[in-house]
Amino acid sequence: MKRIGIIGVGHVGSTVAHTLIERQIADELYLFDEKTNLVESECFDLWAGQIGTHTTTRLYAGTSNSLAELDVLVFAVGDIAVLNGQGTRFDELAITKQAAEQWGPIIRASKFHGILLTITNPCDVITRYLQELTGLPKSKIFGTGTSLDTARFKHAVGEILTIAPDSVDGLILGEHGETQFIAWHATSIGYRPILEQISPEQQEKIEALTFALGEKTFTGKGYTSYGIANQAAQIIDAILTDSHRIFPLSVYHQEANLYIGHAAKVGAQGIEESYPPILSSDEKQKWAISVNWIQTMYDAIDQKE
Repeated sequence: MKRIGIIGVGHVGSTVAHTLIERQIADELYLFDEKTNLVESECFDLWAGQIGTHTTTRLYAGTSNSLAELDVLVFAVGDIAVLNGQGTRFDELAITKQAAEQWGPIIRASKFHGILLTITNPCDVITRYLQELTGLPKSKIFGTGTSLDTARFKHAVGEILTIAPDSVDGLILGEHGETQFIAWHATSIGYRPILEQISPEQQEKIEALTFALGEKTFTGKGYTSYGIANQAAQIIDAILTDSHRIFPLSVYHQEANLYIGHAAKVGAQGIEESYPPILSSDEKQKWAISVNWIQTMYDAIDQKE
């Protein structure tokens, strides 16, 4: 029996729920939100959406008592609308740190012992904060991190070079935010380094499109949902099937002593192994900037009262 819970059923949480049902990843799905009417409505809608299909996911309004029975718990609380105009990750942090402080002690008291996957932004900061609040082992709590950014990067490469995105081997490193960067030296196509196959002009186009995709999505919709739900569903499936699959995630980096996006292997016990990036001199500088920025945001938590 595969039991999954989702805390926060706004645009992202509800889309993750629908994706898990459509792909038959969850046997039982528990929804949590301070808006109890929203939880009930989403349960009804997701239940109706299964009629005539081959899915049979059971839906429940989650309670603190049901947390201990879950295999995977997704933390998807957020309000991306605060980014409209001049909003920053700091504005999100002012809201989401309160959500972490609300739910962290509840999760801890429930004796939840599954895997906690964090989507909530700023992802690297909130993942670290939730780890401290819940007391979960660092291997059992991690964030979606740069998995969505990496998907956008692969899409951009595919568009510019006319190749299937899944044929691109590469990733985005660092913060899930403004200081992230492309690991160009670690990107390959057909087992050959990509930088040997593209011109500087193509490299610039790929980089520009990569970082424009998220902005265009948010500007047009006011939020993002399908891309991150796709990544979350793949990660959850890797946990439940113990597939030992590698993703770019926000995981604990021992040297930096914080959570930051880099490659990690996922299985039934959570993070089985992480792969600290091998960086060029230029990338080391970008990595340091990202580490410092994440730490700066984390240090600001106490100031966001």
